[in-house]
Amino acid sequence: MILYPAIDIQDKRVVRLKQGRFQDTTQYADDPVQVAQTWEQAGAPWLHVIDLDGARNGTPQNTETIIKITRAVAVPVQCGGGIRTEAEIATLLDAGIARVVLGTQAIENLEFLRNLLARWPEKITVSLDCKDGYLTTKGWTKVTHIKATDFARDLERMGLTCLIYTDIKTDGMLSGPNYAALKELLKAVTIPVIASGGIKDIRDIEQLRDMEPLGITGAITGRAIYEGTLDLKEAIQLCSQKG
Repeated sequence: MILYPAIDIQDKRVVRLKQGRFQDTTQYADDPVQVAQTWEQAGAPWLHVIDLDGARNGTPQNTETIIKITRAVAVPVQCGGGIRTEAEIATLLDAGIARVVLGTQAIENLEFLRNLLARWPEKITVSLDCKDGYLTTKGWTKVTHIKATDFARDLERMGLTCLIYTDIKTDGMLSGPNYAALKELLKAVTIPVIASGGIKDIRDIEQLRDMEPLGITGAITGRAIYEGTLDLKEAIQLCSQKG
């Protein structure tokens, strides 16, 4: 299982939100590039970088900073937040981004996603950001009537090769992932799933790692490593072991 340290960027600073609420922000660092290098030095095999300003405004706001991160580290970077056009994706991939994370645009425009998967089949992932099992859009501010499991099946049929599942209620709360929702999703699809939201400590990593046979291939952690409830080096070592 791959552990992805999260670097959420708002106003060029590293922050974390609680349950996706932009008014409930904690700042952890002024230099996202330095944070990326710190997680790389701790052994992170990937980085997960999100442009929060882009997610909120609907257009990328921190592309320059994300590209700087990509050029400052040797590990692959996946990024998302407000990405709406093929040109924006091409810019990121040309700059060295390993994988682009889509949310709102993928949900609202399946034809757009289908074209992207035809052009970059291994470079696109979709984040299902959910509340009570239903997808959200517009930087988690709008709840749709689309069930995550139904949409995940559609994505699998379209040829998506990687899926991120975020439970908004647990995100940033250090309360543990929503294991029940994860298991429901894993029953619905066979494509690899990256879990996000709620990780608190090494016990959560153990439980997620034990779900590898069900289809969990990765986990994204943010607040836990910034506040020290999870030791990143220990977690990465555990993830490298078989469940």
